[in-house]
Amino acid sequence: MVYTIGIGSNEQRKENMALARKRLAELFPGICFSEEEETKPLFFHRPALFSNQVARFASKEQASDVISRLKAIEREAGRVPGEKEAEIVRLDIDLLSCDDIVYKPEDLVRDYVVRGLEQLSSEALSKE
Repeated sequence: MVYTIGIGSNEQRKENMALARKRLAELFPGICFSEEEETKPLFFHRPALFSNQVARFASKEQASDVISRLKAIEREAGRVPGEKEAEIVRLDIDLLSCDDIVYKPEDLVRDYVVRGLEQLSSEALSKE
């Protein structure tokens, strides 16, 4: 199965994004990351900028197991319940899609996700 995920952070962004990439590469060998992109917050009043990135990987694991692994990485970065309401996002890793199943349709149309997916598609084509 091919998984597409979105990664974001607005708190200690550099460190948390690096942690996410490191842990994801350990868990899912062959994972490909788009360029990290800085964006203004969506729906938040806190002016902290976000770092966002899209990644794609293949795994035989079920989606529920992949989601559990993603949430464990978020907890390792220090994410705790209630922080999102305070507009603090240490690390947010969302499963966007798996093969033809879309989990976050609203995220797949965000500009930075569209650009990230285009980058990943271009990289895949150049490897063929």
